[in-house]
Amino acid sequence: MSFFDTMLEGVETMAIMGHIRPDGDCIGSCLAAYNYLEEHYPDVRVTVFLEEPSIKFGYLKNIGRICSDFSVEAEFDLCLCLDCSDVLRFGEAVRYLNSAKKSVCVDHHVTNTGFAGQNIVEAGASSTCEVLFGLLDEEKISKAVAECIYTGIIHDTGVFKYDCTSAKTMEIAGKMMAKGIDFPHIIDNSFYRKTYIQNQILGRALLESITFLDGRCIFSVIHKRDMEFYGVTSADMDGIIDQLRITEGVESAIFMYETACREYKVSLRSTNDLDVSKIAVYFGGGGHVCAAGCTMSGSPYDVINNLTLYIEKQLLAEEEEETTEEEA
Repeated sequence: MSFFDTMLEGVETMAIMGHIRPDGDCIGSCLAAYNYLEEHYPDVRVTVFLEEPSIKFGYLKNIGRICSDFSVEAEFDLCLCLDCSDVLRFGEAVRYLNSAKKSVCVDHHVTNTGFAGQNIVEAGASSTCEVLFGLLDEEKISKAVAECIYTGIIHDTGVFKYDCTSAKTMEIAGKMMAKGIDFPHIIDNSFYRKTYIQNQILGRALLESITFLDGRCIFSVIHKRDMEFYGVTSADMDGIIDQLRITEGVESAIFMYETACREYKVSLRSTNDLDVSKIAVYFGGGGHVCAAGCTMSGSPYDVINNLTLYIEKQLLAEEEEETTEEEA
């Protein structure tokens, strides 16, 4: 029996869920699973619960069937959780996980807490879509499912440029391309293309960025008043942290935007051995060694000062280790 055959034994109703502020990997994995189920297990009634996805993912099949109303009263035989490391990351949709008869989590975050009844977590994988691919019958993957998987992979690998990209990642991407997907369109329109307003807020973030720790770190902040002025939402912040990350000489980048009064969504990136996931976990977040995030309260200076303590501690430890190795 396949993984899905086993997982769906005795299941008539099923919820698929991902994390708040869903990104390409979250949306891609959720819709890949949904479309695969619709095509091969039509008797199972499936609902996808996600916050409203960005319109740039409009090319994905059945994106219009995503339910963003978490007040819907429903209980499910199975809850499939994708690309989420912690129950706190589900937001209001966590109610469907709590009431489900059984649960399965498929993820790739090193900080995954193992919250589900069955947890399939591959911390070395590039994306949840890469993990999910391994659970599907490759011959049964349609073009529509392939589009979803390819989308998730390119978004979590930065179009194959992040350290998480492996030979296996490239092999899976190639197999999805062989299904006939329009991969240039997916890359250009979901990853690179930005609206004029998105370019403006990116420019604002870069213009007001500040380097510290002798240029080894950089940070930028967008306040709620700035977001209101430009008419942008959290979905328009994609790519800002990655542009900060590639600043010459920078080893760690921090980008944050205000989500409520004195509350900030913080994104962390590193370009070397600095483990930003440890920092994010300390502040209640999670992620990967080179890419992580959390939510923090206080003024921007409070946030930066708190983060700097832990970044500096790791950088100093790295320097001491290098010095010891040289002396040896």
